[in-house]
Formats: sequence, structure tokens, C-alpha cells
Amino acid sequence: MKVINLSESNSLLNQYMKEIRSVAIQGDNLRFRRNIERIGEVMALEVSRTLEYAAEDVKTPLGIAKVPVIQDKIVLATVMRAGLPLHMGFLNMFDHAENAFLSAYRRVNEKGELEIVSKYLAAPRLDGKTLLLVDPMLATGMSMEIAYKALLTHGEPKTTHLCCTIGTPQAIEYLQKALPEDITLWCAAIDPILNENKYIVPGLGDAGDLCFGEKL
Repeated sequence: MKVINLSESNSLLNQYMKEIRSVAIQGDNLRFRRNIERIGEVMALEVSRTLEYAAEDVKTPLGIAKVPVIQDKIVLATVMRAGLPLHMGFLNMFDHAENAFLSAYRRVNEKGELEIVSKYLAAPRLDGKTLLLVDPMLATGMSMEIAYKALLTHGEPKTTHLCCTIGTPQAIEYLQKALPEDITLWCAAIDPILNENKYIVPGLGDAGDLCFGEKL
């Protein structure tokens, strides 16, 4: 798996990352959601540089212009609920994409072990298409693995890009073992550790709660 850490290069992305991490700012749910959305827009632009293009003729009022246009048929997939603002940021850029949505949530099983449960999937056919699977927090990698494998029930994508706001070395190592080698993982940042509750440190807290309010 190819891993791209966008925080290694200076860009406007870092300003948005600062704001979603800051306890002085993130209490504004609208601003938090919008910043996650803007991070999605920046990441979408970076991903777009790696796609396939072909020149197409476009008629202007004064002549014909040749414009390189993306040839990939894109499916944009999201793990609900935290992934929705990030999804919208990508969709703002890939506005012709098809869309897929999955549910995933954590629970502790009878053995006291953390597990991920997914009970909902709505997706188009994926055969021969470019899959962009976005989820803001890549803590253990389990949710991303389950989401990816669930999507494969709708066909085999030509190319897959996994995109997250913050990842961890543990999740990256897990996904490198669990998923095919030809997948690309994009992270806006990679944080060093998980705490005892499997939350990313320093991270930003619970992205879903910060976007939409606390859940029971």
C-alpha cells in the first residue's frame, strides 16, 4: 500500500487541520463541519492529480480548446456519520461522482474486545471504476477494512484510494496487512499513538460528535 502524508508538505490544508484540532475553535459545530469539508476539497485536488486524463475538444465563442479531462468513473464512498462532511468536500470537487454510503460503529463484545459493526450499505456497481473511500479518523483501521470489503460485494474497482483526515501508524500497519498492495492511502496527518479507548492522540476528539452533537 502506498501511503501519502499530506502534512509533510506546507499548504493551506494545515490551517484547516489546526482549526479542527483546537479546543478553542472546534466547539463551533458549523465551523468544524466546514473545515472538514474544506480538507476534503484539498485532498480531492491532490487525489485528482493521480487520475487518468485525456484531451477533449471544447467549443468556445472564439474557437476550439483542448482540455485534459478526467476519464475515471468515480464512486465516492463514505462511512457514516462522521464521514459526511468529508464526503461533501470530495463531492464538491468530483461533482459527477456516483456515491456510496455505509454504516459502521464501535462496540465492545462479550469478551471485552473492540469490534466494528456495519449494518447498512447503499452503493452502485464498482466494476472498472475508481473508488474513493473517505473516513475522517483512521484509528485502528478496522472500520476502513470492513467498509472496503463490504463495498467489494458490489464489484471490483479498477483503482482504490482511501482518504482520511488523521491516521495512525497502527492503522496503517493493519491495513497494509489486510488490504491489497495496489491501494493508495491518503492522510492529511498521521498522529503517533492510540489511547486505551482507541482514540487518536493528540487527534481531535470524536469527529462525529463534533460535527453533529453527542450520541447516546
